[in-house]
Amino acid sequence: MTNAFFAYLHFIAIFALFALLSIEHVLFKAPLDLLRARSLMITDIAYGVCASVVLLTGLARVLWFGKGTAYYLGNALFHAKVGLFILAALLSIMPTYVFFNWRNALRAGQVPEPSPRQITLVTWSIRLELLLLLVIPLLATLMARGFGVMG
Repeated sequence: MTNAFFAYLHFIAIFALFALLSIEHVLFKAPLDLLRARSLMITDIAYGVCASVVLLTGLARVLWFGKGTAYYLGNALFHAKVGLFILAALLSIMPTYVFFNWRNALRAGQVPEPSPRQITLVTWSIRLELLLLLVIPLLATLMARGFGVMG
């Protein structure tokens, strides 16, 4: 039963992660207004929490509630999944940095004004993260069907 619970929690967190990132993509349009800027900060915080839940439940599944550590560590697709997740996490630093830097302006009731360069970088970071998050379940599906076994 615990195995099923952790699998369910892992999947729900993945769905929420994708949904929150999609919300960020929709909200991050110039010109910003105060409500959207605040919503972006809150959404990004929720995204970070969900990413942590995905990571922790995934780790729990690998160590205790999945098919066994040897199964996962002996599969090239698992390594690719983890690598893509890490890459998505690294890409998420840019939007988080930009949104976090808005906190003082928002407290003062001012609308942040990201530069055209920031708009481009954040938009493409989010789009690349979405793409990576679409590929990861494909790798998981292939892995569950026996592909990627090393050796």
